[in-house]
Amino acid sequence: MFKIVTKRMLNPSVVLLEIEAPFIAKKAMAGQFIIFRIDEKGERVPLTIADYDREKGTITIIAQIVGVSTEQLASMEEGDALLDVAGPLGIPTHIDENAKKVCVIGGGVGCAIAYPQAKELFSKGIEVDVIAGFRSKDIIILEEEFKKQCNDLTICTDDGTYGKKGFVTDALKEKIESGSKYDAVIAIGPVPMMKFVCAVTKPYEIKTIVSLNPIMIDGTGMCGGCRVTVGGEIKYACVDGPDFDGHQVDFDELMKRNSTYREQEHDCRMLR
Repeated sequence: MFKIVTKRMLNPSVVLLEIEAPFIAKKAMAGQFIIFRIDEKGERVPLTIADYDREKGTITIIAQIVGVSTEQLASMEEGDALLDVAGPLGIPTHIDENAKKVCVIGGGVGCAIAYPQAKELFSKGIEVDVIAGFRSKDIIILEEEFKKQCNDLTICTDDGTYGKKGFVTDALKEKIESGSKYDAVIAIGPVPMMKFVCAVTKPYEIKTIVSLNPIMIDGTGMCGGCRVTVGGEIKYACVDGPDFDGHQVDFDELMKRNSTYREQEHDCRMLR
């Protein structure tokens, strides 16, 4: 059993949980994920490790409430326990050790994945710019946390209710054209956002890493559900990723596959 030691609602639809998982905390690295089950009848749900504390033996996960399992997760309280938490899974994010400046971009709840990336790079002395995008002010998450783990934070809102009005791609292009020399860009968020970030960076030949979120079941590469096409080859996000070269990803195929079970994922009677 994996006890919840801290629970915090980041906004009305996003919950943060710190969980006792000492063996996972001991090995976890930025970019990796876990798969949890609430109980023996629960589905397996993958979530990125948003943070970890090796001394306390805890990991932090952040979930958007979008279906039955995440509703159940958000209803749990401090002291409750998850039945299963498997991890760390996936390959950690790798940035060239000679990199001097990196831009980390998060879109919406994707900021939960962008945060550990920024924190890891910043701890290594790399100059980190963070661009975080949200639809509006009322759903912004992790602003104070990001401020402590980067050199410059730009928050964008689609409706202009906070920070810079517009999309993360606008802010990124502005930074590049104003002279920011990035050794790499890391983009995490909705698939269309990652696709357009890659379109911005490609003419400048800036290495761009994306963290993909295809349909995932077992997390060990056996089911094949998380397959994606990268550079014309089939890859599996759970074991080959979740990070990939964004300029090689077939985003259109990924978006089509991600929409396969859109109706069912929000109303699975088996879980009620």
